[in-house]
Amino acid sequence: MVFKRLFGRGRQTDQRAGFSVPDGQRFYAIGDIHGRLDLLNQLLELIDADSQERGPSDFRLVLLGDLVDRGPDSRDVVQRVIDLTSASDKVRCLGGNHEDILLAVLEGDTRSVPLFHRVGGRETLISYGVDGQAYDEAAAPELVELARKAVPQAHVRFLEALDDWIIAGDYLFVHAGIRPGVDLESQTRQDMRWIRREFTGSQDRHGYMVVHGHTITDGVDMQANRIGIDTGAYDSGRLTAIGLEGTERWFLDTGGSFTD
Repeated sequence: MVFKRLFGRGRQTDQRAGFSVPDGQRFYAIGDIHGRLDLLNQLLELIDADSQERGPSDFRLVLLGDLVDRGPDSRDVVQRVIDLTSASDKVRCLGGNHEDILLAVLEGDTRSVPLFHRVGGRETLISYGVDGQAYDEAAAPELVELARKAVPQAHVRFLEALDDWIIAGDYLFVHAGIRPGVDLESQTRQDMRWIRREFTGSQDRHGYMVVHGHTITDGVDMQANRIGIDTGAYDSGRLTAIGLEGTERWFLDTGGSFTD
């Protein structure tokens, strides 16, 4: 099943025309956080200051997923996002492929354990209180049990309920991308959270400007049909957000800001 959230009224648009979000609304979308609570807090402060400077608006915030793995504070990032979404229905979070991997381990899929370890699962479980030596010595079934005991059910339920896509006017927010040539309603969760080259290498017009994370680039990856904002925060120290209001768009990151 594909899950969605609508902010305002989604619509098809001529790709040659200007892209816009619904009148009166101001959107910010944040790229892949990967356990960097320090950068998330810093970027949220930048967003708050930027929005206040721009004046009153109907403020909306989207997080593009991959909250966990690689960085040191996955548990606290998940809790921070739970708190944000609980405080306002105008804050939404998408699920990424790293959330899928963690959930697979928590569901008992021992085949996912090697991938989980390879993409930063050790750091995730240590952030949840798992002893590093116990992690290192655990076989796959034992690691599943360590994860199940460490990750609270409130976090599991939150991660299970994350959206796959969000529409705001002419913009579509997804974690990884969409499969070119496939109607939006027929897109799969697998593609929206995992697709890479088939999407990033496509010149197809998707009917929306697609804002996504998942694929790391040195800076904002601005294309005619998509905007990538995963700037490798866990390693680069640059966590990036896009701002959208009317037909205007701009970018903030923990290394600076600029306007498109």
